[in-house]
Amino acid sequence: MARENSQIAVQEITVGRIAPAARAPLSSQDRYAFGGAARGLTRPQVIVAAAGMVLLASGMAVAARPTLTLLHHLFFIAFAANALLRFGAAFVPRAATPAPRLSDAALPIYTVICPLYDEAGVVGELVANLQRLDYPRDKLQVFIALEADDLETQRAVAALTLPSFIQVLVAPPGEPRTKPRACNVALERARGELVVIYDAEDKPHPRQLREAAERFAAAPPSLACLQSPLRIEQEDGFLAGQFMLEYAAQFEVLQPALARFGAPFPLGGTSNHFRACVLREVGGWDAFNVTEDADLGFRLARGGYSLGVLSAPTWETAPRTMIEWLPQRTRWVKGYMQTFGVHTRGPNLLRPPSFAALLATLGVSITSAFAHGPLAAWVLAAFAFGLAAGRTPPIPAADLALLAAGWAGAAWAGYVGLRRAGRRVRARDLLLSPAYWPLQSLAAGHALAQLVQKPFHWDKTPHSPRAGRAAA
Repeated sequence: MARENSQIAVQEITVGRIAPAARAPLSSQDRYAFGGAARGLTRPQVIVAAAGMVLLASGMAVAARPTLTLLHHLFFIAFAANALLRFGAAFVPRAATPAPRLSDAALPIYTVICPLYDEAGVVGELVANLQRLDYPRDKLQVFIALEADDLETQRAVAALTLPSFIQVLVAPPGEPRTKPRACNVALERARGELVVIYDAEDKPHPRQLREAAERFAAAPPSLACLQSPLRIEQEDGFLAGQFMLEYAAQFEVLQPALARFGAPFPLGGTSNHFRACVLREVGGWDAFNVTEDADLGFRLARGGYSLGVLSAPTWETAPRTMIEWLPQRTRWVKGYMQTFGVHTRGPNLLRPPSFAALLATLGVSITSAFAHGPLAAWVLAAFAFGLAAGRTPPIPAADLALLAAGWAGAAWAGYVGLRRAGRRVRARDLLLSPAYWPLQSLAAGHALAQLVQKPFHWDKTPHSPRAGRAAA
């Protein structure tokens, strides 16, 4: 394999402009100014939100008990639907989608984009993982996209001997300084027919690109994206175990079930494979959305395109401390709120089937993030009050049944997901899930404050080399 010393040069790129092959009539920045996260809430959305708050305040002032009863019923229905969705999805078998093998000569050019920021410690590991990809080197184009002010990562990359198929791009200074903006910079230089995103800590299966290329070749042009399952490497620790359980339910159970029924879903932030022409057609990534992956999944659906899932996974590491976990979860909740706002207004409003998927995924995730903490506090207070008074806690039997059903649905989806991923199922992770969920309300509070004060701020998740992590 030919190799060359890395040479890093800042490339002057007009961020947001799509390559000449794009069919979109507007640049990505222009499109987002009209309809993306940069716009914020529209006047009708503000009116609806204000009217809802006024109605709630009036109801509490005039008829508090009936208002609380109504809210209780609404939450009951939402959480029951979520439990049923997870429980039912676990019984949906993964679709068998074999595709004819392609020879090296028949494979299309593939562009891999790896946006990095402050990742000097893991960039060497990433390059080693990229070199394990089983794909013809003359048809493989890899971009490591860096930020102009990230001198430490630039020096770390410059110290490596990169294979000839890996190029380094340094995005010119500009705002917002986000991962999707860096991806758009690389997309402008992409010559691949297919495009995939990998994060700094990713370890993709060597055959993942081949599987995606073969699936796209056998599928109709309406298939725009294939999501690889993200699998967490098993480690000890409460947060790592819960994170692994979440990913197993999301990528091994929920996404395959939604894809099988032709419903859109929020993409993962990495290992999503696109037809480059479609990605350009919809304007690339929304540089102002901090969960550009979730947004893009529904934006593709709005354009009439479908999503699918692959079998070849990508391995990732999990946050192990609250210092690592909280910023990432804050960004996710904030981005989900941005995406929900974008796709529930004006011309962006999704058609009924896609809108139902938006409610069942992002809508439920946002509601749950805000509700878990208060719900846990209410249950604990009710039990404490009951014990202090020497009587049965004042919790309706139906609510206790709902809590049990919610845990059962999440536990079953996680169990099935871990089995599909070939991971060891630990009873402690399943049993301790209810203690993990309230932490999301802490992240939701941070997310709401950020959405008001600094909506486009990107909370960075720190990563450490696998060599320094002890696996379970």
